[in-house]
Amino acid sequence: MSRIGKKPVVVPAGVEVTVDANNVVTVKGPKGQLSEKISKLIKVEVADGQVLLSRASDDREERSQHGLARTLINNMVVGVTSGFEKKLQLVGVGYKAEKKGDTLVMSLGYSHPVELKDPEGITTECPSATEITVKGIDKAVVGNYAANIRAWRRPEPYKGKGIKYADEYIRRKEGKAGAK
Repeated sequence: MSRIGKKPVVVPAGVEVTVDANNVVTVKGPKGQLSEKISKLIKVEVADGQVLLSRASDDREERSQHGLARTLINNMVVGVTSGFEKKLQLVGVGYKAEKKGDTLVMSLGYSHPVELKDPEGITTECPSATEITVKGIDKAVVGNYAANIRAWRRPEPYKGKGIKYADEYIRRKEGKAGAK
């Protein structure tokens, strides 16, 4: 049995979980609604304020889908109750970010400002000129948008300039002067 897959997903008060005939799990909560199609190999049951997942056999495919399905459902429950957020930092002289309506405008050393429109269901905030916070209820979308922002200027190893996650450690290298 999968260590993760056999754990029940606890459904808090105010959250409603439904499973339809096509194995589409829908989670409604105070922050919104999410739905995800779960593999037909996994049986999903909602009972007594918990979501239980089971599989018919120990085939490789079923084992791999078991833990994944449980994690996806748990992420949906957490997303509609408390949401997810990623924090990014801009490191470098002249690197700054600001919010204009639903557009994130960044100065990253290019000849033009980089403008990114927030996707549906995602909000970005700039608590300071060098910090960006990405918030939303879908963990995958929040992580993907944060990665898209970071991709505009990845941190470089010599001076550490670029956009990095707040908890990320950048391995630094010595320059050519350090080789002597």
